[in-house]
Amino acid sequence: MLTSKQRAYLRSLANSIDTIVMIGKGGMSEQIEKQAADALKARELIKGKVLETCELSPREAAESIAGAVKADVVQVIGTKFVLYKRNEKEPKIELPKSKKK
Repeated sequence: MLTSKQRAYLRSLANSIDTIVMIGKGGMSEQIEKQAADALKARELIKGKVLETCELSPREAAESIAGAVKADVVQVIGTKFVLYKRNEKEPKIELPKSKKK
């Protein structure tokens, strides 16, 4: 689970990355889930887009992919969404530490 500080940090990193997952009228498929899983393993942070022809909302698509690949939904704005999954073997993104109470 991401804290709001970590989420804000990931949103700032996501501004500069390109959209690599596109979901169109075919909706969700194993191909899209595999593409997202491979990209998350390599990059940890990916941006996706839901085209107008898709019957899913951007929130539904993001949560569907996140559930399938065990990732966190960072944000959903308009038709775009950002997903994050930490690579346990070779982490690339260092998240801000959450404060202990």
